[in-house]
Amino acid sequence: MNEKPPTMSDTQPANNRRDFLSDGLRVAGVLTVGSLAGYLAGRRGQPGALRWQIDPDKCMGCGNCATHCVLDLSAVKAVQCFEMCGYCDICTGFYDVGYTQLDTAAENQLCPTGAIVRKLVEEKAGQRFYEYTIDNPQCIGCAKCVKGCALMNGSLYLQVLHDRCLNCNECSIAVACPTEAFVRVPADRPYRMKKQALPLIQQKAKDPSNRAARDLADRVQSS
Repeated sequence: MNEKPPTMSDTQPANNRRDFLSDGLRVAGVLTVGSLAGYLAGRRGQPGALRWQIDPDKCMGCGNCATHCVLDLSAVKAVQCFEMCGYCDICTGFYDVGYTQLDTAAENQLCPTGAIVRKLVEEKAGQRFYEYTIDNPQCIGCAKCVKGCALMNGSLYLQVLHDRCLNCNECSIAVACPTEAFVRVPADRPYRMKKQALPLIQQKAKDPSNRAARDLADRVQSS
């Protein structure tokens, strides 16, 4: 397939694609708020217990998370906020800038381990909408997808996963973090999210049938 690099018209998917998805043409709740709610719920801790988290609004995607964790495979993984995602055909978090084809061949992907799964979810009027999810065991937390996605919607960001983190008293990644994006949060609070995502979740919570969104909004507001 011969495709030209993205232009300004190519990179204006947010409004049209979000409108498209809100029309219900995609199966409601498959991997939007429902999945995000399940992910953000995390593991509940004891009262007063603290866990490490990344403030995604401070993270610059420096790459230290991949190399400074005490674990061989970092506890920091890329996560996808579907509420912010544009479901782009040409995703700058998935494709290397030098891609030759819009396919899943390794040479066209930005991720060095192939940890991002690209799946067509809908096609309408010649436009294709793709879902991008993270294969956690393959993700090394290098942040290449995060820096790429920042050129578009910024829906991909890094986070410490509680079921992998050893919760060290002094996190070696936190010590190396140039923007002090690592913070200690109560273990019973949800995972840190981008501030930009909160009003999008709260909007979905207004739908009385979307219980997952309401529960997530309640947890976010109380955090």
